[in-house]
Amino acid sequence: MWRYLYLHWLQLKESGSIFANELYRIFHDGGVMIIFFLATLAYPFLYKAMYWNEQISDIPLAVVDLSNSQESREFLHQLNATPDVLLAYTCSSMDEAEKLLRDQKVHGIIYLPRDYARQLADPLGQAHISLYCDMSSFLYMKGIYLSCNMVMLESMRNVQIDRYEDMGYSAEFSWELVQASPYTSTTLFSPTGGYGSFLVPAVLVMVLHQTLFFGICMLAGTMREEKKELYRLPGRKRGYSAFRTIFGRGAAYFIIYYALAAILLGFLPRLFDLPHVGDIVDILVFNVPFILSVIFMSMCVGFFIRNREAGFVLLISTSLIFLFIAGISWPKEMIPTGWRIVSYFIPYTWAANGFIHINSMGATLWQSRTEYMALWILTVSYFVLAVTMFLIAGYRQDHKESHRDEVLEADLLSESFGTVYQTEG
Repeated sequence: MWRYLYLHWLQLKESGSIFANELYRIFHDGGVMIIFFLATLAYPFLYKAMYWNEQISDIPLAVVDLSNSQESREFLHQLNATPDVLLAYTCSSMDEAEKLLRDQKVHGIIYLPRDYARQLADPLGQAHISLYCDMSSFLYMKGIYLSCNMVMLESMRNVQIDRYEDMGYSAEFSWELVQASPYTSTTLFSPTGGYGSFLVPAVLVMVLHQTLFFGICMLAGTMREEKKELYRLPGRKRGYSAFRTIFGRGAAYFIIYYALAAILLGFLPRLFDLPHVGDIVDILVFNVPFILSVIFMSMCVGFFIRNREAGFVLLISTSLIFLFIAGISWPKEMIPTGWRIVSYFIPYTWAANGFIHINSMGATLWQSRTEYMALWILTVSYFVLAVTMFLIAGYRQDHKESHRDEVLEADLLSESFGTVYQTEG
């Protein structure tokens, strides 16, 4: 039994040595320090600064009112009273309004045709209003469209009441007919309705995922440039242990990034006043398989990295892809099946959706168990894959070095026998 415990103590000591060696490499590599700490903590503030004003007010519009009637002026007056838009220009033709739009003096055009008032007066008529939006910015389109839609619904309700009264119904009965199915719009998980509250939580997860991925690939590339093997035990020319190597290195990354994840996903949503209705304990527990799965996936990818700069290429080429195929900024139902299958192998996909469910929507860890279990499955899968790759590579390297030593020993023996033969002769 003592021998068994002693062997396990030696293995644990070797894992601790690998752990300490990896921490030393991290804190003595300026580039990795910038990625792990400066970039991870600075990027969230940069993104939040970009979306600090979640609502754009007084978006300038051009008006083409060919009706020039009391009804059209009333509609435009109500539209101008909304906080999001400002009727900045009144044009006599669409050509004049289009020129303002091309010159970026306005971000939208409201067009009311000549028959607008006549169609409203007709009991069977249908009036039309044309809206043209500047699609160069989602926030401009959103503000203009929602403001116009809100005023149009209000105007439509008043027109329906007037038509019922013209048909002989009382005002009270006309109101009940129009309000037969009343509705109330309530924003549950993004009270401001802003793009920042919607996107920044997903960006926080992306920052953790990509900086950890990039940093591990940089360290792997550095070892290859220094002619060091990823799977070799520190201080040994021979011998390897895939499990102890991965465990020791992974533990070094985990303690750093688990603390960073607690800051980014637990503290920053409260600092930025983002939606944060979830339980902080559930978030911290959810972070465990997320960080581990990214670590082991990065080790698998880092196995193929040959130089320090290759990780940067992977970072640039995958960040936007991961963001889109996760189904956060783009509807998951509209993602092609092939890309959707690829997204299942990326820890960010499950982590971003699970974090938004818990943090922004108030779900419990049990309610997000699909994402939580998927992250654990990825953790185990990538760990097994990494161990297998390191075992095969370590075995091949030791076999190659053993064969080289045998050849070298044979050459030395042949030279030695040749020298003895010449001496005796």
